[in-house]
Amino acid sequence: MTSLAERWGIHPEHFWLYGREPERMVRFDEQMDAWNVYGYPEAMEILGDPGTFSSETAKLLPMGVDESFTEGDLLQTDPPDHRELRKLVSHAFTPRVVADLEPRITALTHELLDAVADEDEFDLMSSLAYPLPVTVVAELLSIPAADRHLLEKWMRGMTESLGDLSMADDTEEQERVFEESMGPMRQMIDYLREHTAECRRHPREDLLGRLVEAEVGGLKLTDNHIVNFGKMLLIAGYLTTTMLIGNTVLCLDHYPEQAAKARADRSLVPGMLEESMRYLSPVAATYRATTREVEIAGQRMEPGKMVLVWYGSANRDRRQFTDPHAFDVTRTKNPHLGFGRGIHFCLGAPLARMEGRVAMNLLFDRFSELRTDPDKPPVFSLGYDTTGVNSLPVRAVRA
Repeated sequence: MTSLAERWGIHPEHFWLYGREPERMVRFDEQMDAWNVYGYPEAMEILGDPGTFSSETAKLLPMGVDESFTEGDLLQTDPPDHRELRKLVSHAFTPRVVADLEPRITALTHELLDAVADEDEFDLMSSLAYPLPVTVVAELLSIPAADRHLLEKWMRGMTESLGDLSMADDTEEQERVFEESMGPMRQMIDYLREHTAECRRHPREDLLGRLVEAEVGGLKLTDNHIVNFGKMLLIAGYLTTTMLIGNTVLCLDHYPEQAAKARADRSLVPGMLEESMRYLSPVAATYRATTREVEIAGQRMEPGKMVLVWYGSANRDRRQFTDPHAFDVTRTKNPHLGFGRGIHFCLGAPLARMEGRVAMNLLFDRFSELRTDPDKPPVFSLGYDTTGVNSLPVRAVRA
């Protein structure tokens, strides 16, 4: 059977999507001046050692990144600051808080699907997978409904521009692409900065309001801390949940026998989503920077080197997963890295899982069949380190 990746021509350089094994689990790329890590135990070793493998990677980028874009961004923070910042915001994603959000997310999903109720064909991404997580995060941050289309526009602009960025490009090209992506990011950050200022002028009882009042080590959080947390939340929710929904529908389309199993037994839906995260990992890679000389899988890494930990490849490592290139909604042992691992495990994973579960169950309820449109193939993200669709036209048969 033709693989899903072969069918659609997804990222030819991502060999694992085509059922191929890495030649070496750890490999240095001279052109990129970076280490690539493909194996599961090697990835786990790196993700579990933030002292040696720092998340403050922006300093290694040739174009440089202003601190105003990284201060307070949990993805760019190491302990002890990371621990204190994460503790401040983790209460927003406890099981109880996420459970309390489910009725609103269910109602919102119904509302979005009602808008295409009379359509036999629609784009799953623009109709549901994009607006659902953006709206949820915007509501958590109390961003006015009238402004939410701006957030989606800015995030699309950022991700589409960064899709052209490759660490293998020369410095000038990297700087050009990076600067292009900074346009919409600056607009979004400026908006969040004014939104934060308004919250300081008129305090309120929501996530943003609690951050404005919070202290770390006896000091109030700066605007940069608050703004970059909001930015991280929006981008992470947008990428992970949006691509999770799109990738799951794409997998079920390619493996209709697996779709039939999940439709017949809805208790399989949570496991189906986990399998989707493993099989088509939305965040295909994460970045770390070595702080000292270290050896991984017999390869000696120098300090100050970029390390790409390829979740997508590690999630196909046969040393960890049985029949790793099969998409199996009944897979029970599935410790995938789709949400990361260690201190940077995705803070919003419970929310993403719940949004995915609600969305897929309601899609199953409303449509007896949801298939890709052979006349309008999906458009995949060009992001070097992401796997997912920007557009997914589907043909629907109502239940």
